[in-house]
Amino acid sequence: MHIPENYLSPSTCAVMAAAMVPVWTYSVKKVKEEIPKVKMPLLGIGAAFSFLGMMFNIPLPGGTTGHAVGGTLIAILTGSPSAGCIAVTIALLIQALLFGDGGILAFGANCFNMAFMLPFIGFALYKFIWEKTGKRKFGAAVGSYVGINVAAFCAAIEFGIQPILFTDAAGKALYCPYPLSISVPAMMIGHLTLFGIAEVVLTTAILAFVEKVSPETLEGEPKSGTLTNAFKPLYILMVVLIVLTPLGLLASGTAWGEWGVEEMSSLVSNGKVLGYTPVGMEKGFSLASLFPDYSMAGMPEWIGYILSAVVGVAIIVIFFKLLSGSKKDKIDFSKGQSV
Repeated sequence: MHIPENYLSPSTCAVMAAAMVPVWTYSVKKVKEEIPKVKMPLLGIGAAFSFLGMMFNIPLPGGTTGHAVGGTLIAILTGSPSAGCIAVTIALLIQALLFGDGGILAFGANCFNMAFMLPFIGFALYKFIWEKTGKRKFGAAVGSYVGINVAAFCAAIEFGIQPILFTDAAGKALYCPYPLSISVPAMMIGHLTLFGIAEVVLTTAILAFVEKVSPETLEGEPKSGTLTNAFKPLYILMVVLIVLTPLGLLASGTAWGEWGVEEMSSLVSNGKVLGYTPVGMEKGFSLASLFPDYSMAGMPEWIGYILSAVVGVAIIVIFFKLLSGSKKDKIDFSKGQSV
């Protein structure tokens, strides 16, 4: 679901980035207000789970792949979709800058889909179902499934409007060449089936793990110091997932809409070869990443994948620990304690 560089026009990217500015502003404000200092490391843990979940590629018949995102999971663990927004945003930023997973110009669009639509819609459904039925994991399953499919639909629309709005004098697409009639079913078939299920499994499995080994992390405002030991099982789970990330390499092929520029002219859709490379993609913006496609020069692919996971997770956890250290405790004067 990561939109690569030059699949969207610069003007589309600018609009999507502008749309995210008030979302980020709102989310930062809500995190400051709603998330106590003691729970701030949980944002880093959730962002790490999201980062790792997106490394586990799942194959679909036909040669495409996809993955879970974990935005609804983070919102549930922290009790705030705004926290989910910030956590997924940081994960996406690291992926784009270090690993070339998602475009720099398309960062706003990717955040709109996966850091905004996914956690906010997913958490709203989860909360509604949980409050009505008392079934937390069922609400999490429904919320995460719907959330990732809404995100995928938004990406499909963004892809599909490009050949409608941006063409050259000969009528050829300048950016993504596939219209809505192709982009919507291509994106949605995978997400309504395997990728949506993967999101449900990631969300409910980790939620069940948290409920069993550290249920206090799900409390709204736990007392300071009560989560020191509660986070340890989550860090252990994080290490296990890092070791298992090479399983994501077993999925051959490329996710729909994430092909390299050199592949474009030979792509087949509806039985027809595209036959050209859109000019905007061929001559568009590019930025070399340090570890392209989660690889490291001179190392076997699986080792590079694990080390990439270590680097990404370490940066995420350290960032949120520093953020937690800079956050002041809120004093509850009615109880005479900090939270």
